[in-house]
Amino acid sequence: MLIIGIAGGTGSGKTTVARSVIEQLGPDKVTFISQDNYYKDQSHLTMDQRVLTNYDHPFAFDNELLIEHLLMLRNRQTAAAPVYDFTNHTRSTTENIVLKPNRIAIVEGLFVLYDEKLRNMLNIKVFVDTDSDVRLLRRVLRDMEERGRSIHSIHQQYLATVKPMHEAFIEPSKKYADLIIPEGGHNEVGIQLLSILTEKYLSGSGNWPEI
Repeated sequence: MLIIGIAGGTGSGKTTVARSVIEQLGPDKVTFISQDNYYKDQSHLTMDQRVLTNYDHPFAFDNELLIEHLLMLRNRQTAAAPVYDFTNHTRSTTENIVLKPNRIAIVEGLFVLYDEKLRNMLNIKVFVDTDSDVRLLRRVLRDMEERGRSIHSIHQQYLATVKPMHEAFIEPSKKYADLIIPEGGHNEVGIQLLSILTEKYLSGSGNWPEI
């Protein structure tokens, strides 16, 4: 199984890049995994405690579970990814996402290239590099429309955790990328290049390292 990791800052266009590649290759050929589903379970904490969690720090993610699921997929086993409830700040107790083994898996998330153990499982490492002002605007729209947050809370969180965590952890992880795609989903050439490389693997003509 070829595992592609796509990292980048909030609002950089990681998901758009992943979806574009999947669309070109065919949904039946690719298993998509979002690191956002692997925030740590916080059901043992009170709501006040959950709200204080720094969700923009690498420690907020359960990468051990993500790695376990990747190993299961590689061994042709089905895995059940958690679904994170951003309203209650913990995992859903009624939903999960069935991950089926496939020839290709795409893992998308903020810290996909930061965690060494996770990084070592990736055959192709991609970083989506987008200007900070564009990323901020996209985050504002997403958090207001999809998560019902106020502009004040978004602004407060951006200055307190999003920006400093990006500079401390996400931006430095760019050095591990095999391919950097500027401007995310708007970079058709970068998406096409990644798709072509992946299609070579599917056709058996690619020469990818064994992990």
